[in-house]
Amino acid sequence: MNDLYFEIQHLTHRYADGTVALNDLSLTISKGKKIALLGNNGAGKSTLFQHLNGILQPSSGSILFENRPMKYDRKSLLGLRSRVGIVFQDPDSQLFAGNVRQDISFGPLNLGWSEDKVNEMVEWAMTETEVTPLQDKPIHFLSLGQKKRVAIAGVLAMNTDVFILDEPSAGLDGYYSKQILQLLNQIHQLDKTIILSTHDVHFAYEWADEMIVMSDGEVIYHGDPIHIFKQEDLLLKAHLEKPWIFEMAEVLEAKNIISNINDFPRNKEQLITYLK
Repeated sequence: MNDLYFEIQHLTHRYADGTVALNDLSLTISKGKKIALLGNNGAGKSTLFQHLNGILQPSSGSILFENRPMKYDRKSLLGLRSRVGIVFQDPDSQLFAGNVRQDISFGPLNLGWSEDKVNEMVEWAMTETEVTPLQDKPIHFLSLGQKKRVAIAGVLAMNTDVFILDEPSAGLDGYYSKQILQLLNQIHQLDKTIILSTHDVHFAYEWADEMIVMSDGEVIYHGDPIHIFKQEDLLLKAHLEKPWIFEMAEVLEAKNIISNINDFPRNKEQLITYLK
């Protein structure tokens, strides 16, 4: 059984103006993971995401999805996007229907499902994202947090295996950010793979199974969410700060309360346990 969704080999993307956004990038994405993608603005995160969904094509290199080269004809892309959904940072760039229900229904309808199945999946997605009370509301009357949940519902209704989210909590206050992150954990429990970009290292450290760190179109780290913060040179290169929980764990390590880096607390509750 193939445990990889994506195998990216020497991927380079050069825009029309000559800008190299991805530079000979190689990477694998495993199934069932919660993956946080970090990097400063211009690192190439959004460009990489658009390649995973087939929006962009490589200037050179290749991408395998479940061990098969990605193809870019209409039929192949429809098949890929029924498996790999993307939620953009700005929900207004993908929400366009008259009201919430119509927008969430758009993807499932394009998969050729029966009316009964479309309705079933739309109802389920609205329930999971808690937007059912908004279903008849025009999109332009929604708040940013509501729009983000509707955009996620549109992908969820298609029952994709992979969720790609570009800065899902950007622009949200603490309440709506927490709502979005709780929703992502619910989605992951449905045996989905989630890849998201974020500038919030505190969230990434607590939430992710794996971290990918990019700088200048290259991957400079791919591994667990702990060891990266021991590498001062990489943090400096990627303009990343250490999460406060990690810094507290380093103090506990210095006092020999923690003896193994793999025992570092990942959230406030685990940290409190050590302090007690």
